[in-house]
Amino acid sequence: MQYAHEIEFKVRDYECDLQAVVNNAVYQNYLEHARHEFLRSRGIDFAEVTAQGINLVVTRAQLDYHKSLVSGDTFCVRSLLRRVSKLRFEFHQDVFRLPDETLMLSASIIGTSLNQQGRPFVPEILQDLFAEG
Repeated sequence: MQYAHEIEFKVRDYECDLQAVVNNAVYQNYLEHARHEFLRSRGIDFAEVTAQGINLVVTRAQLDYHKSLVSGDTFCVRSLLRRVSKLRFEFHQDVFRLPDETLMLSASIIGTSLNQQGRPFVPEILQDLFAEG
């Protein structure tokens, strides 16, 4: 797969649960940070966009857990953005343990943009991202 963005992380002890693996909910934090960094790499600041009255929201999250990360593991999140309908977009995101490139998690995060009235729309800044691919 041709990814548009990659960011590297290291598992911290407090992200693990009693089973000594990364808690399932923590993966959503990793994925969200990776999406924000993807946008930042394209000149889009999430907080700035929100201040302009554009709310980028998740409408669906599907996470497929393949294996578990443990404390001290280094890993990366690779992301790809694509349009899935007139008003929705998808971030396909995969988590790979490093350096062995083991696939740990696959995710499909569906989102949309809401204007100040709470109505879905696709702002120009996202139109430009879709034009990239």
